[in-house]
Amino acid sequence: MKKFIETISNIWKIEELRQRILLTLGFLLIFRLGTYVVLPGVDPEELDKASTGAQEGLLGLIDIFAGGAFSRASVFALGIMPYISASIILQLLTMALPYFQRLQRDGESGRKKINQYTRYLTVVITAMQATAYLSSQVVTKPGVVPGIDTMWWIQSVLVLVSGTVFVMWIGEKITDKGIGNGISLIIMIGIIARLPFAFGAELDSRYNQDNGGLIMFLVEMAVLLAVVIFCILMVQGTRRIPVHFAKRIVGNKQYGGNRNFIPLKVNAAGVMPIIFAQAIMLIPITLVGFTTDQSSWFMREFSNNYGLTYNIVEGLLIVVFTYFYTAITINPTMMADELKRNEGFIPGVKPGKKTAEYIDQIMSRITLPGSLMLAFIAALPAIVINFGVNNEFAQFYGGTSILILVGVVLDTLQQIESYLLMRHYDGLMKSGRIKGRSSVGMTANAAY
Repeated sequence: MKKFIETISNIWKIEELRQRILLTLGFLLIFRLGTYVVLPGVDPEELDKASTGAQEGLLGLIDIFAGGAFSRASVFALGIMPYISASIILQLLTMALPYFQRLQRDGESGRKKINQYTRYLTVVITAMQATAYLSSQVVTKPGVVPGIDTMWWIQSVLVLVSGTVFVMWIGEKITDKGIGNGISLIIMIGIIARLPFAFGAELDSRYNQDNGGLIMFLVEMAVLLAVVIFCILMVQGTRRIPVHFAKRIVGNKQYGGNRNFIPLKVNAAGVMPIIFAQAIMLIPITLVGFTTDQSSWFMREFSNNYGLTYNIVEGLLIVVFTYFYTAITINPTMMADELKRNEGFIPGVKPGKKTAEYIDQIMSRITLPGSLMLAFIAALPAIVINFGVNNEFAQFYGGTSILILVGVVLDTLQQIESYLLMRHYDGLMKSGRIKGRSSVGMTANAAY
């Protein structure tokens, strides 16, 4: 306890870190308040009576990411997911089209242009999703909107688009001026906001409805703790490649000749493949207007996030995005060039091209089990629901929610620890430094 109080005191002493944390908390508070601001013309009481369907299946997952704003028809109802979808599309275009490849090579100016295109595309995607959302989740419910006319449709779409753009701006400001990754923190705070309600619903289901009782609830908590520990180990797990440095004598001093390691993460992509896959899985539902018609096979399978087809497709997307995100995060050629420039080498491997190929081969081998573990974690809610776990709590019991919480918390704590160590204070952990997910690329390139 004394160590904890001392650490908090040290954090508060660092003015820049204190300002960044307060700024981050302020922006997150604004976001949470905005999730309770209902769209103009919508009757919140009537909506609450008719919104039970938004808490189930895929729509319930969207509601978790939006922190409950989706079911409340808030101005932030669509959350940050349209921005993530736009980011995915732009990253894919960067790999496929020469124009975007040139922008990526242009450094800061190119990055600004890509970000600008991402924002424009976010507006287009949000307008499409806003129309679909209003059509199926608002106007179809009797009494929710007393007077529906053309002006109401226009203003509602504009408000939803503005809400998503504002959330996107909050995320970017947190990343630039605050602490942690703003987009990830917004998703995390939405998940945490829904956790107490899911926890209460599961406790009520087990204890008051004679569904296994308190013993079964405690067993669930024990397994949940095991899942959290597994996620932490997966986020921090590494494969270390030994590196040697040649001896150099300058004057009377000897340099090099030491042995070091390049730590390559088993899960170098962090939680991003799951977030990307979830965003892609929302596209089919968006294209058909979030329809509630379950007569077609397509709608039945892809609106049920507990179904076999949905989880197989999502798992394949997670594997693909894990390789994709790892490829753009870790550059074996750059690592090999840095090693050669610093007169370092991997024992038994020639410097230069052979070293790059060796690192790339190792990354491919360890990325496969990492991607399969991500796919398994994403499918956990569909597995545990077969053991009587409440629908809402199943989303937190495993899968996306837990991994996002673990990854974002570790990432944010790693940044805080970096500030403490730069000011010569003790870190947050006695046993070693916290390994955040956003520092993967930097760590892999600079470890030697």
